[in-house]
Amino acid sequence: MGACQFKVRSTGKTAEEAYNRACEEAEQEYGSQDGYNGTISTTHGFNDETEMYAKSKFNDTSAYIHNRFDSYGMNKRDCSAICVVPPVGNKNKTKSQVEHIVTPGTKQWILKYEVENHFEDRVIASCITKASAILMARAYTEKHQHSTKIIMRKRLDRVNPIVAKITYKKSPTERDGEWIFFGYAAE
Repeated sequence: MGACQFKVRSTGKTAEEAYNRACEEAEQEYGSQDGYNGTISTTHGFNDETEMYAKSKFNDTSAYIHNRFDSYGMNKRDCSAICVVPPVGNKNKTKSQVEHIVTPGTKQWILKYEVENHFEDRVIASCITKASAILMARAYTEKHQHSTKIIMRKRLDRVNPIVAKITYKKSPTERDGEWIFFGYAAE
């Protein structure tokens, strides 16, 4: 299998986030093909060369990248990154906002027997009695050949259990950074 050059721009809060995004987009567009699709997704991480680029004699990224490819300092599956737009973090003192949800009236707790898939901790059924939960669990286990478990939990009766929502409060100056990734992809 051979190698081909690639150059990709991607954004994120960090270089790692931008790299992961670029790899995911490459796999969505070209597939994984057992690690030989000729894209950034075939690399094994990246080396941040932002500081090396800043100290270099080159005044644009294309010339620097071209020189890096010509210098034979990179191998198959190598990837490097240059930050071209630095990220700006949230400088707000408080970075979240709370919305209280008030439900009027008296709240009543009831006991529920919940059937869960043993490996995924996913609720399959919620029953009033243990006997009905066992029937549901046995039917599910026999049909899907997956182990189940029954858990006793207190739940609010006919009331939304959400009491507050916390949302992220974005700063007006906050922005993702932008990186150029380049290297040799396996094909």
